[in-house]
Amino acid sequence: MTRALTLIDGRKEDRVPASDRGLHYGDGLFETIAVRHGRPCLWHRHWTRLTTGCARLHIPVPDAARVSADVERLLIGADAGDGVLKLMLTRGSGPRGYAPPPAPTPRCILSFAPGLPGPSAGAKAGVRLTLCEAHLGENPRLAGIKHLNRLEQVLARAEWSDPAILDGLMCNAQGQVVCGTMSNVFVLDDHGLATPPLTTCGVAGTVRAVVYECADALGIPVSERVLRPAELFAARGLIITNALRGAVPVADLGGHPYPPEMVPAELIERVRQIALEPETHA
Repeated sequence: MTRALTLIDGRKEDRVPASDRGLHYGDGLFETIAVRHGRPCLWHRHWTRLTTGCARLHIPVPDAARVSADVERLLIGADAGDGVLKLMLTRGSGPRGYAPPPAPTPRCILSFAPGLPGPSAGAKAGVRLTLCEAHLGENPRLAGIKHLNRLEQVLARAEWSDPAILDGLMCNAQGQVVCGTMSNVFVLDDHGLATPPLTTCGVAGTVRAVVYECADALGIPVSERVLRPAELFAARGLIITNALRGAVPVADLGGHPYPPEMVPAELIERVRQIALEPETHA
């Protein structure tokens, strides 16, 4: 029977020392990875983003073979079917104060939770979104990576309680749309697809890159440009992407409806096939 399970540095534990810098400062990174049929999806893309984040934060990259082996042990131990694998990497423990230890010993936390949206969840009917009041602060050194400090997303997510709303879109201080609390967004207009640049804030999702590749194969132009809420409301359609759902069309944003059929179904299907296809994590 599939069950939740956690490994910390390869050991079956569910607690970290109070001195861990991830607790004190959000000093670390994480990846949220879909698991299907007991195997992680987009593993290599997630690992690449994690190592990019390590380079940005000057955290030593853990041994890939060891982490891969621990992931396999975790999923076997959990008797994993479909679910969510979370990989957290903190800088580890250190003395009091912001200054990072000169020779940190990173701590790797792996957890598995059963349950994953179905392979076609929202693919036809579309999903509902809201527009959040909480905005994202800008910091180019942190833009694109998935660091542990998610307080902006926590504040944004507290803005709605309707379970029918899947996600909320967030803007920067200039009122430019950046991304959802847990997703990237694409608009469909007469010029093709457009998505906000993520040079100053936001997370560069693993599936965001898959959309680029699939759209190119289908001859659909994709561009990055500044988008404001008015442009989203004027668009023919919207798509959101994340690692657990792949890509889904948006049916409603803050009460504004979109016909999901306006979004190319072949694009949605291709992205989902790649994003939710289990792969070997080695």
